[in-house]
Amino acid sequence: MISVTNLKKSYKGINAVDVESLTINRGEVIGLVGNNGAGKTTFFRLLLDLIRTDEGEVRSKGELITGTESWKNYTAAYIDEGFLIDYLTPEEYFYFVGKLHQLGKPAVDEFLEKYKPFFDDAILQKGKYIRDFSKGNQFKIGIVAALLGNPELLILDEPFANLDPTTQLRLVEMIKEMAIQQQMCIIVSSHDINQVSEVSSRILLMEKGKIIRDIEGGDTAYEALVEYFKVR
Repeated sequence: MISVTNLKKSYKGINAVDVESLTINRGEVIGLVGNNGAGKTTFFRLLLDLIRTDEGEVRSKGELITGTESWKNYTAAYIDEGFLIDYLTPEEYFYFVGKLHQLGKPAVDEFLEKYKPFFDDAILQKGKYIRDFSKGNQFKIGIVAALLGNPELLILDEPFANLDPTTQLRLVEMIKEMAIQQQMCIIVSSHDINQVSEVSSRILLMEKGKIIRDIEGGDTAYEALVEYFKVR
């Protein structure tokens, strides 16, 4: 679904991303792991055409993302609170995003019903602006808004970081379900090697902008990550 070739981005002569070749397939859950400064967020921004490459290319379903906008119709992401409109209430924001996908209020309300357990009665009908919610609850809003368009490709940057343990587990199950039932391609970055090992079918380990290992997910992935990070 996604192919990357000779992708490079540097700042002041320092490589932020340097990926020679990478293919990501439909139905895979990719965990992107690395210490601070490894290049994870820059890589995401390149995949979403939010910043320009110095060299190389990203293709989505075979098409260059810089040459067409069709990929935006099936791609969704939540990287940080900059993706939100913080002076709206959650309901106003969901209706706004729904309208972009030609969904009326009844359809959005029906969609939100199934995410009430994920919201844990902390989001809807609270009469608060998004900016007044905690970082964790803002992330819940961002994730669900990203799903409103029924994407085929979903990118999440550090989704577990500000969530309580119960919500983390719910998110893990949501991601697994979407990958299996909808064959959604999901790419998740995380510092939480336990959760990312649990949710990922494949883990990409980044260091200084390069993908230095491509690891099958599961228990052996967790052990490999522990072995790598304990000597850093």
